[in-house]
Amino acid sequence: MRKWFLIGSVFILFGCKPDNKVYTLEPPLILGLASPIQLDLQSTRVVLEDYVLDPSRLDSITTDGPFNLKTEHSILTITGRPMQELYNLTFWAEGVGESVLLKRTRKTLYSFLYASDGTDKKVMIKGEFNAWNPNNTILEKTDSSFTTYELLSPGTYQYLYVVDGKEMLDPQNPDSISNGMGGWNSVINIPGPDPKTVPTIKADRYTTGSIFFMSNNSVSGLYAYWNNTLIPNDFIRFNDDEILVLIPGNAAEVKRSKIRLWAYNEEGVSNDVMIPLHQGKVLTSSDELNRFDNEAMVMYFLMVDRFNNGNPSNDKPLNIPEVHPKADYFGGDLTGITQKIQEGYFQDLGTNTIWLSPITQNPEGAFGKYPEPETSFSAYHGYWPISNVRVDHRFGTDEEFRTLVDKAHDSDMNVLLDYVANHVHEQHPIYQQNPDWATNLYLPDGSLNTERWDDHRLTTWFDTFMPTLDLSQMETVDPMTDSAIFWLKEYGIDGFRHDATKHIPEIFWRVLTQKVKKEVVQKTGQPVFQIGETYGSHELIKSYIATGMLDAQFDFNMYDRAVSAFAGNGSLADLANSLRESIKYYGDHNLMGYITGNQDRPRFISYADGSLEFGEDTKYAGWNREISIQDTLAYQKLSALTAYMMSIPGIPCIYYGDEYGSPGGNDPDNRRQMQFENLDKHQLATRERAKKMIEIRKNNLALIYGDTEIVEAGADYLVLSRKYFDNQVISAFNTSEQTLEIEVPMNGKINFYGNLNGEMLKLSPNSFEMITYN
Repeated sequence: MRKWFLIGSVFILFGCKPDNKVYTLEPPLILGLASPIQLDLQSTRVVLEDYVLDPSRLDSITTDGPFNLKTEHSILTITGRPMQELYNLTFWAEGVGESVLLKRTRKTLYSFLYASDGTDKKVMIKGEFNAWNPNNTILEKTDSSFTTYELLSPGTYQYLYVVDGKEMLDPQNPDSISNGMGGWNSVINIPGPDPKTVPTIKADRYTTGSIFFMSNNSVSGLYAYWNNTLIPNDFIRFNDDEILVLIPGNAAEVKRSKIRLWAYNEEGVSNDVMIPLHQGKVLTSSDELNRFDNEAMVMYFLMVDRFNNGNPSNDKPLNIPEVHPKADYFGGDLTGITQKIQEGYFQDLGTNTIWLSPITQNPEGAFGKYPEPETSFSAYHGYWPISNVRVDHRFGTDEEFRTLVDKAHDSDMNVLLDYVANHVHEQHPIYQQNPDWATNLYLPDGSLNTERWDDHRLTTWFDTFMPTLDLSQMETVDPMTDSAIFWLKEYGIDGFRHDATKHIPEIFWRVLTQKVKKEVVQKTGQPVFQIGETYGSHELIKSYIATGMLDAQFDFNMYDRAVSAFAGNGSLADLANSLRESIKYYGDHNLMGYITGNQDRPRFISYADGSLEFGEDTKYAGWNREISIQDTLAYQKLSALTAYMMSIPGIPCIYYGDEYGSPGGNDPDNRRQMQFENLDKHQLATRERAKKMIEIRKNNLALIYGDTEIVEAGADYLVLSRKYFDNQVISAFNTSEQTLEIEVPMNGKINFYGNLNGEMLKLSPNSFEMITYN
């Protein structure tokens, strides 16, 4: 069905009054906001169902670029040489178009040359561009040297040579950088556009029916979208450095929609701008936000077994000599989480999205081995499923989980479930009945295919009792995706955190997301949020984020650089570069997860206080040392990390216990029992600071939808600005032992450690500030 609306009379600065119609489709071709398509150098393949749920509805596909479009077997192939930075692609049905932005690639070939003395047999490279996996980049021997090429986007990349198994700096490259863990990496810089010449677009002001933007540089062209509808040129005006975009009149009939804008000139592409609309008007108050506004999520990750024991009758610890108490069940359950929802713990802290560790049925016995102290493990963590649709009886019942979800929704909170699809426990019926559905435990050379995270990432087993499923085959994909859909339909959860994302082929994510949209989103109208877990390069992480796959992933590269900067000897300038890289790959308004910690990393605070050393075996330390707080300054450093995660684009995520500073080595020491009472003054003060940061995040649209600017960055200082029209938040960080003075706008409100006198902010050593302007 086709609907059209007339644009109401709007006075325009330029003295023009367009009277165009905006057409939309019902149901839409594209569900959710369409992510831009990054063009490849030669040709680009687009899976149509990533964007259009039902390609049979399509009449045609067009573009305004110099491209040839060919569709075959639901694959759109785009070929041709782009002459400008941006173009538009439109899918047509019933004479109405829905559009997607096309972006030209900036990748170039970079050559590596290693001059050998003649004795070297094998030379490889490990670096940020290949997920630090030397097997991905093996150099070819030519005469007395080894060479290779990499296709790289503009940016800075760290790397090392691996020569006959020995890591070393590049002898031909004098540039190196600290890795934050006591060592050094070689570094190269692939030049890109000069930021001083590329347009930077900022939302300036708005009226009823129109939005004004400012650009610091000339603009050759721009593309603006209302949701997935390309806004006609008649709705857009230029005037020197000012851009006016009219809001389509039919936006008033939609509770939440978005205006998105990209501009370009001969030098490059601007930042992307996103303006949320509330029934056709620019959203101006956080009171208008709800749990379905993904950008406004503040996540809280908890391990069910270690959080709160609300029903001791379901406690079933193994209590056997083979399992150390740290690796056994503690008794946390679903009822305990529901109690904390009802008591208002999450609401008081300010988080509005609860991510639960896996709750599916796991085996009863003990598995795995750790050498010192010698112990096996129970399945307290939930990552060894023997069923993908049953609630583990040690965590509760179906009805108790349903109550948890209902109580969370009553409090305007989301519930995300940790879903494990990559592997099952050997007792799982799917493996027992179909052993050929698993990948091979042994490689062709006879070696075990376990923990081969990078060189065999799509087939490796996590352990010998955990078969990895071959999710490249539909006979395996269908039941595993159906199991995920079960949780959405049966309990009404709001989405998933997906375990081991990079170890699962893309076909699984495409099939799952298509089912999510067709069977849940399209029928209920409620969004489903999916966020993945991938350790690796920006390119690898980004490859799973698209309209037809995942909404986001956790940005572990950012976390690692932040830990180094705030807890170690790393540079805040390097952290600023990481922020630039993340924005470049994931967008200015990405939904990436930015953590204070997680179940697979040692606690940040134990690095910050010196209890753990960078580079040591932190799992061993957690087992064999009693790790406690040695230096109370670490609490302030933890708050600085949290403030940084609250200040950048994306979704901040508090790992349970980080709100007050729980210490620990790596797992299971980083999974201690949650502490609600008997906190000391430092822990209480840390929790209060976390609450205040979250409150600032929730009450300032600048931190949710605002433009991002790195104002200043040095080895031990960083100043960020987020701005949304008149609302601004400036976050400043000082990791030095000296007082820092920073010039900032007047009339701001300080909230933490700063002293503001007119336009001068004084920031004490090892501290931070978040200044708010309204």
